[in-house]
Amino acid sequence: MANDAALRTSLVWLAVVMVVVGIWTLSFKKVIVTYVLGVLGIAGVLLPDWDYFDRDYSRWFSFVSEQDKLALALRSGFRLWISPLRLVVYTAVYGYALYRWWLFISE
Repeated sequence: MANDAALRTSLVWLAVVMVVVGIWTLSFKKVIVTYVLGVLGIAGVLLPDWDYFDRDYSRWFSFVSEQDKLALALRSGFRLWISPLRLVVYTAVYGYALYRWWLFISE
């Protein structure tokens, strides 16, 4: 990962959420579930090879060519374009996980 600051910030916020869940529910099991889901969520957002997935989604099943590498190297570090497919998949997966986590925490 080129920028570890995003990872550190995410882990600090996860720790804050874990403390709040621990104080609110007084359940070690719920704190551990929050930790596991938080780490998986952070890993799903921050760790994928974005250069690979920033290509057209129809080309995800092929290797990155030299032409792709050159095009990706010329891009700036900030991605202005968000793939609609990626947005739909992330919204569905993370929305459902957050919903199930909330049901578990609020029992």
